[in-house]
Amino acid sequence: MRVLKIEIKEVPQLEETEIVIKCRETSAEVLRMLAALRMFEHKLTGWREGRTFLLDTREVLYIDTVDKKTFLYQDKEVYETPLRLYELEERLSGSDFIRISKSAIVNLARVSSLRPEFGGRLELSLENGERVLVSRQYAPALREKIGIA
Repeated sequence: MRVLKIEIKEVPQLEETEIVIKCRETSAEVLRMLAALRMFEHKLTGWREGRTFLLDTREVLYIDTVDKKTFLYQDKEVYETPLRLYELEERLSGSDFIRISKSAIVNLARVSSLRPEFGGRLELSLENGERVLVSRQYAPALREKIGIA
């Protein structure tokens, strides 16, 4: 078992927070930590009721496309975004977001449970109670990412 040493130093004269990762090698585990830290910087732009909002990616449950429009879903709000699904997938790569169908991406950090469905699909239950389906084509990648391959 590896021990992870975490040290926090308060330096009042610093103007911005600085994070240094010291490691023997850049392993997959280190890259996952880096991706998690970068999520704090990620913002997405969404429109609703004639206004533009900056959305924290950690608050987004899932993203889907309907009638050539892309939507960002939070617990209770839905926002339209000008970005295409493939652009969002690229922007969010290395994070907890993963493609689950031709028209949807889900934030795995907001998934509370999953259940196998008929035909090799999966049903994901999200923290807000919504359910989304993972298509048969994308289910193996999702299983691998969460370690149940």
